[in-house]
Amino acid sequence: MPRIAVVRKDRCNPQGCGGYLCARVCPVNMQGKDCIVPAQIGDKKPKIDEKLCTGCGICPNRCPFEAIDIINLPEQLENPIHRYGQNGFHLYSLPTPMFGKVVGIVGKNGIGKSTAIKILAGVLKPNLGTDKETDWKQLVTFFKGKEAQTYFEAVRDGKIKVAYKPQHVEMIPQTMKGKVSELLKKVDERKKFDEVVDALQLRDVLDRDITQVSGGELQRTAIAATVLRKANLYIFDEPSSYLDIKQRIRVSQFIKGLADEKTAVLVVEHDLIILDYMTDLLHIMYGKEGAYGIVSLPKTTRTGMNIYLEGFITDENMRFRDHKIQFVSKPPPKPISKVMLTMWGAIEKKLGTFHLKAKEGSIGRNQIIGILGENGIGKTTFVKILAGEIKPDSGEVDTKITVSYKPQYLEARSDELVITVLKDAVDKYSNQIIKPLEIHNLLLKPLNTLSGGELQRVAIARCLGQKADLYLLDEPSAYLDIEQRLAFSKVIRDIAEQRGVSVLIVDHDLLFIDYLADKLIVFDGKPAKEGQVEGPFSMEDGMNKFLTDLRITMRRDKESNRPRINKPESRLDREQRETGKLYYV
Repeated sequence: MPRIAVVRKDRCNPQGCGGYLCARVCPVNMQGKDCIVPAQIGDKKPKIDEKLCTGCGICPNRCPFEAIDIINLPEQLENPIHRYGQNGFHLYSLPTPMFGKVVGIVGKNGIGKSTAIKILAGVLKPNLGTDKETDWKQLVTFFKGKEAQTYFEAVRDGKIKVAYKPQHVEMIPQTMKGKVSELLKKVDERKKFDEVVDALQLRDVLDRDITQVSGGELQRTAIAATVLRKANLYIFDEPSSYLDIKQRIRVSQFIKGLADEKTAVLVVEHDLIILDYMTDLLHIMYGKEGAYGIVSLPKTTRTGMNIYLEGFITDENMRFRDHKIQFVSKPPPKPISKVMLTMWGAIEKKLGTFHLKAKEGSIGRNQIIGILGENGIGKTTFVKILAGEIKPDSGEVDTKITVSYKPQYLEARSDELVITVLKDAVDKYSNQIIKPLEIHNLLLKPLNTLSGGELQRVAIARCLGQKADLYLLDEPSAYLDIEQRLAFSKVIRDIAEQRGVSVLIVDHDLLFIDYLADKLIVFDGKPAKEGQVEGPFSMEDGMNKFLTDLRITMRRDKESNRPRINKPESRLDREQRETGKLYYV
């Protein structure tokens, strides 16, 4: 049976365990063989010989830092497509681009999605599990008889040109200089500058320097730069990050329109509603984060999405999650609390040329309220007013309650350890917050070494670890994968019920809000000019109002009950508009 041994170097601490505890408890080492030995050079972390390892499971169970994984694999997974060095992450198989189709990839963070598409994009040369990069001839041989063989033959013969939008668009200003218009014109190989700029609504930012644009504008600029290149395979890694729901729908329609008989499109995305809306086929990636990743065979999007939520791939006889992710078909029958927590009168606030207005409203105890609206329409300003960080120009806000606030933008310039920042949460809420958010392995890391997703989870834990009556979280799903979002949802639900507190959540992931919220506050108006706060509404009334503005309708999948966007002018779309039920049917 093939076996891989993974040593997580960021967790491994030989001094902390008294000096290579894993080597001291290894039965093979006790027989005088060198199964686990200290590295002779470099970081001094242990190395594990996968051929000598018997898979007994003693070293991963005894390691106090959970730094070792010993994994027995099915016979058919003997050779990886890529390996990050000895005892590093292993990737098995690849997604398959298809001409005329938008192919999606869904899976947890750390499972190899970005590695897979970097290989397909030619950014990363696979090594087939060795210490050397391979050539195209070896790749064609490796995939002989599989769909990927045709793809790599075409790459080898120069028949495929790839345009790739990377995941971390926030890094672009560090490497690119100049105005947005200049940068886009430099890459305009298709001579479609005006068409793409208008489709992605970038006209207002063309004269700005690339360092002066917002996250959403930067994302759309990166998408435009990718699409302006002449290619027949376009790859997008998380194209919805930083975008509001209107922009997500517009961008997904734009990306879907790229696929034709001569063009293939590949997309990695964590917003399941948007991934479902823009793709034709779906690959599920599973395995163990940081250790290994496997790519399933392609499924139709609807089938693949339901399989992912089920956690079991029937035709491959593979269970990759021990529980289903379930949605309800109609609004939850939860009784609404009659005990008022806080309220606000009709408030107004001017910030430069922007004008925010809010009708009077209130929040009851033990409620989870979602906040929906476009970027630049005042959601963060309203949350800061409730948090007491900004005072309104007119109107009153109840300031008698205590508020804990997680801001939208996260900074981690400090080298302070996570355990220091989260001391209260670790002491009081280890089982309620630290374990379900999987923060225990981050506690000894400095803040400035954390990834976006790790920093987001720490910021959430810090907010929820404080004693408060009202918790305000601004875009908590950013950087989190779908399973982390749903784990966070359960944490929020438990905290609201057990502590009798309320939670306000600003987010653009409709599936996440649908899964979590009891009520909705909806923002209307014109971005950067005026914003109008309305609600709280019931989920049904709030989503009807919000979807009316978006000009879309949503149905429930018959198998999983997950929300799905209807095709414009389809039979269901027309029927739901006629009955006025745009959301729950």
